[in-house]
Amino acid sequence: MSGRTRLAFCAWAATLAAACALLPLVAPAGWLLQAALLLGVQTAVGAAARRVPLAAPATVAAQALVSLLLLTFVFVRDDAVLGVLPGPDAVEAFGALLAQGTADVSRFAIPAPVTGGIRLLLVGGVVVVGLLVDVLAVTYRAAAPAGLPLLALYSVAAGLSQGGTRWLWFLCAAAGYLLLLLAEGRERLSRWGRVFGGAEGGGTGGRSGGGSGSARSGGATAVPVRTGRRIGAVALGIALVAPAALPSLGGGLLDAARQGRGPGNGGGTVSAVNPLVALQDSLNQPDNRTVLTYTTDADSTSDMYLRIVALDRFDGTAWKPSERRITELPRPLPPVPGLSPSVRTERVTTSFRAAGWYAQNWLPMPYPADEVRIGGRWRFEPEGRTLVGDRGQTTRGARYEVESLVVRPTARQLSDAPAPSPEILAEYTDVPESLPPVVARMARDVTEGATSDYDEAVRLQDWFSSQGGFRYDTQVKAGSGSAAIVRFLEDREGFCVHFAFSMAAMARTLDIPARVAVGFTPGASDGGGGMTVGLQDAHAWPELYFEGVGWTRFEPTPSRGSVPDYTQPDLPSPDQPSVPDPRPSDSAEPLPEPSEQEECAPGEGTEDCGAAADPQGGGAADGGFPAGTVLWAVALVLLVAGVPVLPALWRGRVRARRLDGGGDPGARTLAAWREMTDSAWDLGILPQESATPRTAAARVVRLGRLQGEAAEAAHRLATAVERALYAPEPRPAQDLAGDVRRVRAGLWEAAGRGGRLRALLLPRSAVRLVWAASERRAAVAGRWGGAARRALSRVRPSRQRV
Repeated sequence: MSGRTRLAFCAWAATLAAACALLPLVAPAGWLLQAALLLGVQTAVGAAARRVPLAAPATVAAQALVSLLLLTFVFVRDDAVLGVLPGPDAVEAFGALLAQGTADVSRFAIPAPVTGGIRLLLVGGVVVVGLLVDVLAVTYRAAAPAGLPLLALYSVAAGLSQGGTRWLWFLCAAAGYLLLLLAEGRERLSRWGRVFGGAEGGGTGGRSGGGSGSARSGGATAVPVRTGRRIGAVALGIALVAPAALPSLGGGLLDAARQGRGPGNGGGTVSAVNPLVALQDSLNQPDNRTVLTYTTDADSTSDMYLRIVALDRFDGTAWKPSERRITELPRPLPPVPGLSPSVRTERVTTSFRAAGWYAQNWLPMPYPADEVRIGGRWRFEPEGRTLVGDRGQTTRGARYEVESLVVRPTARQLSDAPAPSPEILAEYTDVPESLPPVVARMARDVTEGATSDYDEAVRLQDWFSSQGGFRYDTQVKAGSGSAAIVRFLEDREGFCVHFAFSMAAMARTLDIPARVAVGFTPGASDGGGGMTVGLQDAHAWPELYFEGVGWTRFEPTPSRGSVPDYTQPDLPSPDQPSVPDPRPSDSAEPLPEPSEQEECAPGEGTEDCGAAADPQGGGAADGGFPAGTVLWAVALVLLVAGVPVLPALWRGRVRARRLDGGGDPGARTLAAWREMTDSAWDLGILPQESATPRTAAARVVRLGRLQGEAAEAAHRLATAVERALYAPEPRPAQDLAGDVRRVRAGLWEAAGRGGRLRALLLPRSAVRLVWAASERRAAVAGRWGGAARRALSRVRPSRQRV
């Protein structure tokens, strides 16, 4: 192997070593093998061109051309001429893939799935960097500047990875660069010829006689190389060891939070970064990766919200957690602030186990926790009642047990709560001057007529969750500032952070102390008595303060979590039956019976009167058929019998309309998908609007116990929806109605008789009628309100002229 060929191989190896830093960003890692193959072909073309030999520019052009053809064949061969030549359609497909990859990078959390766009960014980026390294180090024999593209590749990985990259990836990249430098030095020395040295013994009687040195092709030749290796090893060791003694910054919140600062055993402060991007990325993950599992002795897990941190400071640009003092972890924890002994509570014990990949510094646990048993360097933040890791402590693989309180206030206790202390009011009702007045005005309009802070809070929650026409959508741009809140209130679409931040801001304008909690909903049952919490369970919700109860959870986000029981009106206790209304008591003295004279009309004899009266007290007065009575009875029977089948008739009509095949291909596909998810919903499989089509189909197959053709039909429908939503030119799918019927038949076959009967008579998807009516009512109210405002604006100037 010649020196330049060896150098080209080292450039290939150095590029792949630096590309390894990208491995933690995505999963799986098969893209790296693809990049290695393309990069190997590119390197082989360069080596062959240099052996011809071609001029340096021609060699670079040949490598670039071959790389372009390879990328075209791998990624857009269906749109290319002969599968490899990039024509206009291929260029357009490349642009679409790059746009998709850029959007996926900002949408998915780490590790992101290797979508087509992300794969092009990874493989194409490595190929371009490899070409630059080969051109600099091999073609133009400048190995030192070739480190710049390698550094750029490593810096991209370090910048995108939360918490920075691991030392192993830095070691790989640095070792690859040192290998390249050593190979370039060896190749440069080989062009000087043989190296001559002096006498071995250091004296004058050595083998170099007569002042002419003897050629040594053995040990002495390797002296410059050995020196270079030693220098490189020392430099690499210093680069690895030195950062351990220097201060560092932390990462994100849901994936990594900032550590406590301050003395190791004493006090300190803690703060966290804005969690919006991490939370939205978690909701948009195609795979619901398990974050943690837990078992609990609670009767119900509907209130088992797992809190990470509370965002209590709103400065107009974002909701953020305040910087707080942290202390050593006490056992038990201090009393819950604001909680009165008169409020009923239940103590539950929950055992948690965090996933091995889930590493962040804030500990998810139910609120309010009373005692936490966990090993490691965990510290306590009293105001938010949270635990934060100290000096690198994370949740990775942690096992811990939490004793917490389930607080069960009544609606009356919340309604009669006294005013909070001035300190709490001053801190938690503060709103920035930049908050537009429309927010406070809308809060007053929604809560008009409320008689207490609790009543106002419930009206805000109901307005967001059901009455205001809001729609849940995780693709809406994240934001928590004043402008984002106003935009959300106008567009009425967003995900949990929009609902939580907007309700908290509106509550503060009503002088109700409010903050926002970030964490996870209770998760789903694992079928064995435990619960599983995934990335898609990430959530944000508002907490409002009521004296005597403390910080109280509300749930304004539709189709997410559960509405607390205490936001519903108090119901009579089952052991205290309601007292019937008082009725007049029967008289002790019997009433006199009417005489014949009183019953008969004046001027009519008693015999005629008696003959006209029915001696049995029934039947028609004339002895004819009681047609009116029978007709009313028949109508009543038809009404009673017909009402239960109305939902079934409505579902049948909706199903027929969705599957009739009308409209454009995209609309037909989405209508068929909606029918499949509604059919599953009718049988108890609640749709997840935030899940991707592929994840939703897998969930229907798993929960509906679909097999064979039914399962394949569900996956075909998911693929058709993805093409309709994301393909540049959606192609019409085949037999959508047949696939929907196969899925529905499989679901009905797996469901029990009771489930099928309930799905037929009381389909759960019929709630869409209520939602549609609510949206229509909101639209009509907005239209009439706008017309009234325009009419008033025309009247007011005329009054001024008068």
